[in-house]
This record gives sequence, structure tokens and C-alpha cells, in this order.
Amino acid sequence: MVKTNCFKEFAKYVSLNVMGMIGLSCYILADTYFVSQGLGTYGLTALNLAIPIYSFIHGSGLMIGMGGGTRYSIQRSQRDQQSANRTFTNAVYLAALFAVLFVSIGVFFSGTIVTLFGADEHVYAMSKTYLQVILLFAPAFLMNNVLLCFVRNDGAPQLSMAAMIGGSLSNVVLDWVFIFPCQMGIFGAAFATGLAPIISMMILSPHFIRKNNQFHFAKCMPEIRRFVRILSSGVPSLVTEVSSGIVIIVFNSILLNLAGNVGVAAYGVIANLSLVIIAIYTGIAQGIQPIISSNYGAKNTRNIKLILKYAMTTMLILSVLIYVTVFLGASQIAGIFNSEGDAVLQNIATEGMRLYFTACPFAGFNILISIYFTSTEHLRPAHMISLLRGFLLIIPMAFLLSWLANIYGVWCAFPTTELLVAAIGLLFYIAIQKKQKLANI
Repeated sequence: MVKTNCFKEFAKYVSLNVMGMIGLSCYILADTYFVSQGLGTYGLTALNLAIPIYSFIHGSGLMIGMGGGTRYSIQRSQRDQQSANRTFTNAVYLAALFAVLFVSIGVFFSGTIVTLFGADEHVYAMSKTYLQVILLFAPAFLMNNVLLCFVRNDGAPQLSMAAMIGGSLSNVVLDWVFIFPCQMGIFGAAFATGLAPIISMMILSPHFIRKNNQFHFAKCMPEIRRFVRILSSGVPSLVTEVSSGIVIIVFNSILLNLAGNVGVAAYGVIANLSLVIIAIYTGIAQGIQPIISSNYGAKNTRNIKLILKYAMTTMLILSVLIYVTVFLGASQIAGIFNSEGDAVLQNIATEGMRLYFTACPFAGFNILISIYFTSTEHLRPAHMISLLRGFLLIIPMAFLLSWLANIYGVWCAFPTTELLVAAIGLLFYIAIQKKQKLANI
């Protein structure tokens, strides 16, 4: 693949996946907007208390889809179609196992979970309803993510993007219909979100009906070793999504003590905007994954470096544009979700956005370098980066900085963590490059 073709492939896959991921992330952003308009501060608080579980579902689907898709792409580039089909089949088995787990949690433990997350008598019923409906739709979320990743790795990124955007647009429309004309409240918001992945899979269906798909079900029993390979390759994608949920849980707990329900509602605005911004970086990462994986399988080191360079440059440009937009428009963004005109909510959200999103370039770097390591089968540094930013650093940092600087410390915990992890990720990359140079001498 020559340089110009390499760039064309990059531009095609990344642009389509960024648009698709923005559309996918709007599942929850649409809920946030319409719930804030229809149910006010308590509705926004209830949504933000329940939303971390969506990150676990979405992250599990991405873990299976991205892990399976990476293995599938490498195996196809090595012309091992039989193994590629077995990888797809085992990815579906895994999705089914996770679906049973999430549905069981939804049926039996929804109330317990929202109580543990801090729901009081004002928001308990709404939080439980939203969470339960989302968990019962987990099979659709999981299977949609698996199919999106495999279709993308099967050479149809346009269809994958169309499905993501189509599902998201249907969610926006159905949110409005269910919350306002139908007066279905928080149940309507959750029901609209649950229907979106079903509509997305309907958009993907022509790929199979017309028999354009190169991956097929194989007659095989579940294979533990293949499960481990899929999950191991997909862990960074899981942690990227789950870390959002973990951060929300921890920040909600701290903010409840510092500023009560209004603080949680203000953070709801920031957290949901963050889901969209992180989705942009995830879109770039998902776009480069099939190209890097196939070039890695073909041992084309030059193209891998070019793709990573294009990705990092794109990420930095977008990070500057995003932060300038957030900094200048923070007050207006907060106002969109502040239907009751609460001055405290407005002030907390505005100041919070300007501090929180200084993390943009560092978070973008961490997501891209992690997917680079995964796509080239350097799983240990990929896992380390994901775990550091998702659990090991962000949680103690949030408690430490909130103790030192109250609510301002909460907002600074995210960028501080991402900056430290980015430095570690850069050291990992330099070490691997040096090792590869020595191996080639």
C-alpha cells in the first residue's frame, strides 16, 4: 500500500467511524437533554446515577466486538478464514453470556444498585426505572456492538457508520415522542434508548441478506482459549468505556457530599458531554484498528507508523477545536440542560467544563496508543494504560484532589490522571520502538 492509498484508507475509515461514534454517543446525550427539559433537576440527577451501568454494557459489547474484530482482521490478512469464522462464532457466544448476566442483574438488582449509587427518595423510582429498562435491553446493545465491529472489519465501514447514526437518530426522535406527546417520563427515555440498537441492527441486515459478509457462523463449541484471546484483545476498549462509568460513580459520590443533588445534576451535563468527546477519540481508534491489524498481519511496519502518525495529528487538531469550543461556549452548553434556570447548577457546570476538558489531548493520546498496542498484539502495555486511567489512578486522584481543593479538585482529577497516563504510554511506545530497532539490526 503506497503512502497516498494509506492516507485514503485512514481518512475513509476514521471519518466514517468518528461520525458513527458521535451518533452512537448521542444515545445518552439525547436522553440527558429531553429528561432535563421534561423532568428537571431531579430527572437529570436520576439519569446520571443510573448511567454508569450503560457504560458497563456498552464497554462489554465493545470489548467483545473490538477484541473479536481485531483477531478476525489479523486472521483474514493471514488467509485463515476458518479461524476467522470461529472467532466470530465465539464472539457471539460471549455476547450471549454477558447478555444473560446483565438481564439477570436488571431483573433482580436494579433497586439495590441505584441505592448503592446514592439515590434518595426524590430520584430512587426514576433511577430504578431507567436502569432496569436499559439492562433488559442489554442483549440488543451487546449484539449491535459485536456486529458493528465485525462489519467494519469486513470492509464495510460506510454501513457500520450508517447503522450507528441511524440508531442514534431514531433514539433522538423516539425520546421526544415518548417523553412529550406520550408522557412516558423516564421510562420513555430508557425505552427509546433500548430500541436504538435494534434499529441499528436492522440497518446492518442487508450486509447479510445480500451475502456480502465474509464472516459466518462455524459449527463449533465455545472455546475457552479463543474466549481469552478475544477478551484480552478487547480489554482496553472495555476499560475505556467502563472507566467513564467508574468515574461517574466516584464523582457522583464525592459531589453528593460537596454540593448535593444539584452538584450531581451539574456533573451530569459534564459527564454526558464527555461521553460524546471520548466517542470522537474512540471513533478515530476504531477507524485505525482494522488498518493497523491487517498491516500488522502482513508485517507492513511502515504503514502502521504512518497510520499512527495520521491518527495522532488528527486527534491533536480536534482536541484544540473541542477545548476552544467548550471554553468559549461553557455557559451556553450548561444553559441547554438547565431548563429550570438554576443559578448554582449553571455556575458549577460552567466552571467544571473549563477545568475538566483540559484533559482532551491526553485522553485522546491514551485511547489511540492503547488501540495501537492492542492492534499490534502488545497487550500488556495496552492493559496497563487502560487500567491506570480507568481505575488505578483516577479514583485515588479524585479523593485526594477533592480533599485538597473541594469541587475544583474533582474537576482537575480527570486531566491530571490522563496527563500522567499519557507520559507512561509514551514511555511504553519508545521502549517498544527501541526493541524493534534492535531486533532488526
